[in-house]
Amino acid sequence: MSDRGTSFLDTMFDRTLSNLRSAWRDVAESARNAIGGPVRPELSGDDAERLREQMRNCLEGRGGEVSARARAADLGHTYLALNATGRERFLRLLAEGFDVDRAAVDASCARLIGATGGERLRAERALRRALEAPRVKLLTQFNGLPDGVKFLVDMRAELMALSRDDAVLAGLEQDLKALLAQWFDIGFLELRRITWEAPAALLEKLIVYEAVHEIRGWTDLKNRLEADRRCFAFFHPRMPDEPLIFVEVALTRGISDSIHPLLDESAPIGDPAGADTAIFYSISNCQKGLAGISFGNFLIKRVVDNLAAELPRLKAFSTLSPTPGFRSWLDELLATGEEGVLNVAEQRAINTLPDGLGASGLREVLVSPGWHESAPVMRALRAPLLRLCARYLMLEKTSAGRARDPVAHFHLSNGARLERLNWAADLSPKGLQQSAGIMINYLYRLSDIETNHEAYTAEGMIAASTQIRTLIR
Repeated sequence: MSDRGTSFLDTMFDRTLSNLRSAWRDVAESARNAIGGPVRPELSGDDAERLREQMRNCLEGRGGEVSARARAADLGHTYLALNATGRERFLRLLAEGFDVDRAAVDASCARLIGATGGERLRAERALRRALEAPRVKLLTQFNGLPDGVKFLVDMRAELMALSRDDAVLAGLEQDLKALLAQWFDIGFLELRRITWEAPAALLEKLIVYEAVHEIRGWTDLKNRLEADRRCFAFFHPRMPDEPLIFVEVALTRGISDSIHPLLDESAPIGDPAGADTAIFYSISNCQKGLAGISFGNFLIKRVVDNLAAELPRLKAFSTLSPTPGFRSWLDELLATGEEGVLNVAEQRAINTLPDGLGASGLREVLVSPGWHESAPVMRALRAPLLRLCARYLMLEKTSAGRARDPVAHFHLSNGARLERLNWAADLSPKGLQQSAGIMINYLYRLSDIETNHEAYTAEGMIAASTQIRTLIR
């Protein structure tokens, strides 16, 4: 994301915090000063013990539902008033002080051993209760607050960064992930089309959350929402103004082989009724705190069904996708030496480039500024890079036997096939840095989706067109 996008996102985050503080202020009023006044932003001194007592009060559940909501709102209000150091201390206190009672688990296990009949059933229920950390019950209380679910999503985003090398915080993060996975089941999500008439605040979020092809401003966004385009997003009923994931679609004649015409703001607007192909050219996850909770596959299928019903003349559903891991994989390969990477003809074409540009080999050409602006270089690199990219997508696997490229894994899991590699399809700085300018069409052939999905998920088999298979022979 650009500095502009990062600044924009920070502004939105600050605005979200401000809105939450305002929304919870009245709810929390009856519980105000429950810990003897506001804590310091860094949660120092005796603030931690006062906070611990506040958490205990939330768990005790004295009074009715209104009192419970007030205590939860006051606790959330405390969290929002902390700085980064204070929030980390808050989360650590929640993780360490309200984890599973291991002595109670051991005792429940001991009672279970040898128990029979009704006693065994009671022992099993007791063990299930003992295995649920009190912090899960505490986190659940935020679900009843205005924007409480968004608050927990953002909390997990912060936890994910803090818990990478911290087993204690990792446990809390996993508890929160499991909770969110239940709440964000696909059955609860709503698919909505986003148009230029949508509220400005929502359109602003599309600009910020776009992760594949940066939206350069309002004119660019309007171009992506014109009559020959579609934009669909999933929303959760407890986050009605926050897209979870969105996809941008271009309605075209034929399968697109370059991103540049699709992003060209001066290009004429096509007639959607005359289109025979839907090109999915950008899919962006919007909520960092929902990482690992997958609903992108359902989005593609729902959008295909929606488009097929609206525009029955559509015959092909394809992506125009980057290969974001290709250059990093190729750089690793070339770092070990170029022998065996290129065939004799490819090596000769590169070594004999004008002005000695290719004398040191492919690796040096790819790090040369502006290499894509030279016609001789582009001719020499086309065949080897397309072949190597096909090899990367088809043959390079993770330890689990899945495609190494994350975008390839996503679409193959959804039942698509590798259809066509496109040379010089994205010559933007990002496209060159990630994919050497290559893009790929993943084709969703409706009659083959289930078969392709089963073959890939069960056996790691990758469906591919003759063009792709020919490249790696």
